[in-house]
Amino acid sequence: MSAALTLSLMSGTASSAPLPSGGGVPSGKGYMGVGYVQDNKDFKPDTRQLHLDATPHANLLANPVGVDVSSWQGSINWGSVRSAGIEFAWMKATEGTSYKDPTFSANYLGAYNAGVIRGAYHFARPDVSGGAEQAAFFASNGGAWSRDNLTLPGVMDIEGSCYGKSPAAMQSWILDFYNTYKARTGRDVVIYTSASWWNSCTGGWTGMSARSPLWVAHWTSAGSPSIPQGFPFWTVWQYTSTGSVSGISGNVDRDRFSGDRSRLLALANNTP
Repeated sequence: MSAALTLSLMSGTASSAPLPSGGGVPSGKGYMGVGYVQDNKDFKPDTRQLHLDATPHANLLANPVGVDVSSWQGSINWGSVRSAGIEFAWMKATEGTSYKDPTFSANYLGAYNAGVIRGAYHFARPDVSGGAEQAAFFASNGGAWSRDNLTLPGVMDIEGSCYGKSPAAMQSWILDFYNTYKARTGRDVVIYTSASWWNSCTGGWTGMSARSPLWVAHWTSAGSPSIPQGFPFWTVWQYTSTGSVSGISGNVDRDRFSGDRSRLLALANNTP
């Protein structure tokens, strides 16, 4: 989701520029969707840790709204973002095996201090290294998790080309990333992708539907997104890349959660 990334989700194509040597400008920002358990029905909130406002915001929706950001958004006023009704956010932390987003630390702390439930995402580069190596890099540089009521599990943002891999090889890469991230953090990594990418590059693989929440990218005004084959439902839906939010300059990706706020908190806290 960068200026260097050209996506055509509706036509089912996407491409990204190569990662500069030495970890320069990132080649992508990433986008996200929903599908851990249907409607998150199995999640219950951890009421021992809820940080509830004294006066509930009138603009808190039944399906919480969120954003995903990276260095492309520049400096963000997270207090204004929260006041605008944004309840959750994922922010870019890493890409490949060397790039670290320069705004990640400020965004991660700023969102936390403003009461925005937030998490980190990793822009996957299967052409750079194995999945396990990238998951370890991510977990060590922003992708960690703690049960503090404001931290979402990390995201593997996988998009662009198929990086010259067969569906079987891509499935293996994704599973290696998942297993390493799970071992490092104790959480199932969220998968952010589009139906066109997943169907083409993994062959509509069903192997992650019981493991990972789905953050699906489908920029449409329709009532629901198209989801990848192999996933029966979504957990988060990135429904536009041209949204406007107070506190963020320019366009920003906008997201919607499939359940209510209590289930969003349950996802953050890994509550059974």
